Amino acid sequence: MKKILLAYSGGLDTSCILAWLKEKYNVPIVAYCGDVGQNEDLEAVHAKALKTGADKCIIDNLKAEFVKDFIFPAIQANAVYETIYLMGTSLARPCIAKGMVEAALKNDCDVIAHGATGKGNDQVRFELAVKSLAPHLQVIAPWRDWEFGSRSSLFDFAEKHNIPLPVCKEKPYSMDANMMHISYEGGILENPWTEAPEDIYLWTKNPQDAPDAPEYVTIDFEQGNPVAINGEKLAPVPLLEKINSIAANHGVGRIDLVENRFVGMKSRGIYETPGVTVLQQAHKAVESLTLDREVAHLKDSLVVKIGELVYNGFWFAPEAGLLRNFVKETQATVSGTVKIKLFKGASYVVARKSEQSLYSENMVSFENMTSFNPADAGGFININGLRLSNWSQKHASIAKSLQPTA
Repeated sequence: MKKILLAYSGGLDTSCILAWLKEKYNVPIVAYCGDVGQNEDLEAVHAKALKTGADKCIIDNLKAEFVKDFIFPAIQANAVYETIYLMGTSLARPCIAKGMVEAALKNDCDVIAHGATGKGNDQVRFELAVKSLAPHLQVIAPWRDWEFGSRSSLFDFAEKHNIPLPVCKEKPYSMDANMMHISYEGGILENPWTEAPEDIYLWTKNPQDAPDAPEYVTIDFEQGNPVAINGEKLAPVPLLEKINSIAANHGVGRIDLVENRFVGMKSRGIYETPGVTVLQQAHKAVESLTLDREVAHLKDSLVVKIGELVYNGFWFAPEAGLLRNFVKETQATVSGTVKIKLFKGASYVVARKSEQSLYSENMVSFENMTSFNPADAGGFININGLRLSNWSQKHASIAKSLQPTA
């Protein structure tokens, strides 16, 4: 071991880890902070890292890459985990891990360290990324090796080493923020019967206090990517920042869920994901107009698998790359405009249009029966019902038992 690169945030865990690594290994340490839009004073993070013992601190601006190469592909895939979680942390981790590996190689580090706990998902995400991108690098995970058994025990260590902390013993819950979301876990939230206090939310407005009049917003898509808000063309980062601001003002994007961690336990988390909640909803609306039925259904059948791969840390696995390529292929015609109504914590699709639309108002209209021969439906039903009639006749007793009783 000659030099360690530490994934560093300046929070409780990584601040203590930095001091602990310096004491234990006595080798140069490069603190690495990936800027994914966490909206923190990164100059203060830089100064704190050096004061706590780092020989060098790298602040790496990853915002454009995070939005373009991770968030937007997830929107194209309509990716969710367990039907509701939009995976703001899960998507940020491979982006940060890629930056860590690149920084480690540039700075001649042979070891990467991180502050993920031995119970969480992030240890898996970071380390699987390292194994995929630079398997020769050694990984140190202090939470699996050191003498501290809880976050509470770190406070004494921090006080001993004069490390200022952004959390206190009264509210020691863990936060993860980036330009896609903010998550809250641990502490008072570990009891799933305890309602999260309103003051925990740092981003979205309380829906009760949101504007009393709805706001309409239009979103333009080109090949599955959002490109404009209310007709204004924007690059990926400012586009996400704008829709975040609009949606957060209406209290959109809050969820409270108990999820199944990859390591085998359930955990309770509170999430704020204002902008991407709206963008993914709008994206689905454009797809509803532009995707062929069988392509749409095949893509939908893969959403669970894509969500699991992202959540479980397999972003750089070969199967994940194949699925992203498939999704990208489906997006060639996914262009159009969607109108969203925002009101009191909810967002609704109220209109959509596309030059690539497969929707035919003439064909579906009840006022025009000439564009589609209704008689064809009879043969269609007979062919599809043939096997059902045959099965019912051959197995009359079974078929009778399946019939509803009065």
